[in-house]
Formats: sequence, structure tokens, C-alpha cells
Amino acid sequence: MPQIIFFLVAVGGIWFLYRRFVRDAQKLTEKSRRAESERRTGAIGTLVKDPKTGEYRVKRDDE
Repeated sequence: MPQIIFFLVAVGGIWFLYRRFVRDAQKLTEKSRRAESERRTGAIGTLVKDPKTGEYRVKRDDE
């Protein structure tokens, strides 16, 4: 019985780390793609429109 519990905890931990790795890889890919686009066009940053105020602002890295 303890072996099954250990196995389930180990599989859960591996699954959690895998999902975190995939999420971080997607963020890094998007950031790289955005930086390449900005470099190609000569832009300083990507603008996003605030839906509440209607004003534009520079997109932050954590978005």
C-alpha cells in the first residue's frame, strides 16, 4: 500500500512539473516571438488597448 501512495505522489509531482515546464516554455516562445517582431519592425513595444478606458499602453512582460 505505501508503494502505491508513493507512486501516485511521484506521478502527481512529475505531472505538475511537466505542466509548469510547458507553461514556461510557451511564455518564453511568445516573448521571443514578440521581441523578434519588434526588432523586425523597429518598434519599442507592443501596444494593447485597455477595454475599460479605451487607452493604449505598452504591453508588460507578465501579460
